[in-house]
Amino acid sequence: LIEQAAGQTEQSRKKKVAKLLELKARLGGDDGKHQFVLKTAKGTRDYNPKQMAIREKVFNTIISCFKRHGAETIDTPVFELKETLTGKYGEDSKLIYDLKDQGGELLSLRYDLTVPFARYLAMNKITNIKRYHIAKVYRRDNPAMTRGRYREFYQCDFDIAGQYDAMIPDAECLKIVYEILSQLDLGDFRIKVNDRRILDGMFAVCGVPDDKFRTICSTVDKLDKMPWEDVKKEMVNEKGLSEEAADQIGEYVSMQGGMDLAERLLQDQKMSQSKQACAGLSDIKLLFSYLQLFQVTDKVVFDLSLARGLDYYTGIIYEAVLSQAGVAPVSTEAQNGPPGEESVSVGSVAGGGRYDGLVGMFDPKGRKVPCVGVSIGIERIFSIMEQKAEASAEKVRTTEVQVMVASAQKNLLEERLKLVTELWNAGIKAEVMYKKNPKLLSQLQHCEESGIPLVAILGEQELKDGVVKLRVVATREEVDICRADLIEEVRRRTSDAS
Repeated sequence: LIEQAAGQTEQSRKKKVAKLLELKARLGGDDGKHQFVLKTAKGTRDYNPKQMAIREKVFNTIISCFKRHGAETIDTPVFELKETLTGKYGEDSKLIYDLKDQGGELLSLRYDLTVPFARYLAMNKITNIKRYHIAKVYRRDNPAMTRGRYREFYQCDFDIAGQYDAMIPDAECLKIVYEILSQLDLGDFRIKVNDRRILDGMFAVCGVPDDKFRTICSTVDKLDKMPWEDVKKEMVNEKGLSEEAADQIGEYVSMQGGMDLAERLLQDQKMSQSKQACAGLSDIKLLFSYLQLFQVTDKVVFDLSLARGLDYYTGIIYEAVLSQAGVAPVSTEAQNGPPGEESVSVGSVAGGGRYDGLVGMFDPKGRKVPCVGVSIGIERIFSIMEQKAEASAEKVRTTEVQVMVASAQKNLLEERLKLVTELWNAGIKAEVMYKKNPKLLSQLQHCEESGIPLVAILGEQELKDGVVKLRVVATREEVDICRADLIEEVRRRTSDAS
């Protein structure tokens, strides 16, 4: 028995040693150095200076639009209590990143900026605000990064909370999307609009059971990335809907139009039986009348196939898609094909809608704060802007330096530092080379490479005469400027250029 026990102990010891050796081999040999690949985590990316310059330009365009429409800004924590986010996203809830339980509160990374906004309103008892919020959100998605889909990405949200007359704030949200997409010059686009009440009314009159509304809605939402046959198959085979109901839905979701379609559906034999659908259709008509006044109807289409998967929408919903050549008007989930074949194919670049019940979910007394908002799909826009920049020969400047302080001779470091200090103190963006005696040619080359428009050159003679030689990098023209007038001259020349 003793021998048997000893044998077993020896066996288990050998197993443990083998396991440790295997682990050691995996960690990288005898030198004790852990072998690992230097890379960013799946679904994330770094931004180099050129990409950041493009990104800053996009942000500035968007923020100036939000401010033009009178919005304030807020910020919220990057993680929320897990229960804050639970049950708000329908089938997408599985994409929420939960943080490891470390014996404290159970936390999750924010999935969007809308639910934290609703929590903020309820917590601070705010009943009306017009705010924008630009921040990163996190989703455990399968990313197609070449098409602007990531696990960590920015969202740019604009929302109007408060009790107002129907469709006026909603129309302004669409005007904002129109302004931003036009200003960014991404190519042709369409803004599709629908209403959750129209969808729910349509489901009801087509014979969809109440408890299947949300799940059928998620399936309809896939119509921009799957053909109708596949969507119908999912409804019937996976979601258990009758073929007859699916066919009736198919007739409606193929309809597109404007105010005329809303009027036609109000007369529709089946649709007119649903009070919900009629309320939604009347609001669509009202919306289009305001959109005409805002001069945006040329890009807006009433589309019954638009569903938007999130559970919290209660009324109007909308989505903007790019439709120019090279940018397929399809949502990018469908485009997980071979990575080599994409032109700039991104799908939806903005989306949003009305969510009147979300704040009430957080309020202990269930007090509702009506809200409507829009989210700009900034990562997809970056993808397009970056590819456009690659394709065009135009150089993207990554710094804003207006003037380089240079010297033509040796031993002038102190004079260069004095002059650059004068410029900085006057608010001029200026730069100097970190060498005691740099060659003039290398200083000029640096300006050409970095796109710095002007060089202020100091030499013995200039110092004696109390002037600075100002050189225009693009034309190589040089003029002597009195030292006292240099700041004004740099401002004048660079404000003309910008």
